[in-house]
Amino acid sequence: MTTTADGDDCAVPEDDLMQVGYAWDEGEGLAAEARDRATAFLEKARAVWGVTVSERAEELTRLVVSELFTNARRHAPGPVLLQLRIGTGTVDVVVWDSEPTVPAAHAADPDRIGQHGLEIVKAVTRDLRIRREPVGKRITARVDLL
Repeated sequence: MTTTADGDDCAVPEDDLMQVGYAWDEGEGLAAEARDRATAFLEKARAVWGVTVSERAEELTRLVVSELFTNARRHAPGPVLLQLRIGTGTVDVVVWDSEPTVPAAHAADPDRIGQHGLEIVKAVTRDLRIRREPVGKRITARVDLL
């Protein structure tokens, strides 16, 4: 699996899956940067590789990146890794953090303030998988490109 650390270029591994990876340690405004990186990745997929990406898919991808990245920054110490992968008709948003606790979506409650991020991600994605890793966890959300 080939990814770039600086995000200036996208990699196309042997299985024709376009992907890119980013890592952040600390800082302010990082969720906005993560969203911008996702947008740039999808724009490059359109322009360079001719991948069809609807406006809706771009907006949903930005939303998913924002929710997952913000939760990782809020609830896990240390670095956050973001990987974006394009497969046949989908984009995977993969976020890794060092917190081993697996998040759970809450039951719908219109009076609850906050803690709706995972509910939102589940509602707008085709698939959501959460996997514990030897250190931390990896969350993968799959968004349809059309």
